[in-house]
Amino acid sequence: MRLPIYQIDAFADRVFAGNPAAVIPMDAWLPDETLRAIAAENNLAETAFLISDETGEADYHLRWFTPVIEVDLCGHATLATAYYLLNIAAPDKPSVSFRTRSGILTVTRDGDRLSMDFPAYQTAEREMPGLAEALGVEALASLHSPDEPERDRMILLLADEAAVRAVSPDISALKRFDDVSVCVTAPGDEIDFVSRYFAPNHGIDEDPVTGSNHSILAPYWAERLGKSDLVARQISERGGELRCRVGGGRVEISGRAVLYLKGEIEI
Repeated sequence: MRLPIYQIDAFADRVFAGNPAAVIPMDAWLPDETLRAIAAENNLAETAFLISDETGEADYHLRWFTPVIEVDLCGHATLATAYYLLNIAAPDKPSVSFRTRSGILTVTRDGDRLSMDFPAYQTAEREMPGLAEALGVEALASLHSPDEPERDRMILLLADEAAVRAVSPDISALKRFDDVSVCVTAPGDEIDFVSRYFAPNHGIDEDPVTGSNHSILAPYWAERLGKSDLVARQISERGGELRCRVGGGRVEISGRAVLYLKGEIEI
């Protein structure tokens, strides 16, 4: 069997930046173990698989896999999939909708960007002893989102952008926290806020740009900064810019994407 594959750099305006995701359109689902094996072979933060939505609730049914697990919500692979559909497969369409584990997600053209309609999650305090030490940081606050599907995603607030840039985690120590992943965030020097994200138990030591984190980060910073429109940057080595708009219990997350590779896989 041969399947088309596209590798797209999401939250980037040039190749070799942002977060690369593989996009694999299919006629029907293969067994889950095959999807996991393909994602592991790709060895990217996420591989997105899509078929036409059999329920008719959306245009497509979309699923996301890291090299290790299937996840409930992924921003950069959704952006990459929308880029493939709206720029390659159906360039005349203004928008596309997906049925996912996190409900119906819609992506719409927004100038030279694509804007994703994502859920908004509120935060609550949650202490996790030893986590800050594993990251080598002094956290001003330790938070999580009790309503977000991946409830073991922790948010640590740091003092400033320099502190976020300086984070050098002990990956072995982080792996001892079972399924926990952790985002560090702080006010930005020239933009509203910055972040980095570490998920070694999900097969991702550091994720270059994590759209799904902004379902939590954007509402948090919108409340703190008293504004609904925000500019964010994930300051990993590759880096990426995200524009967020908070309102009505949702977050619009927009960014650019660039095609890097297209080909076929054979299984």
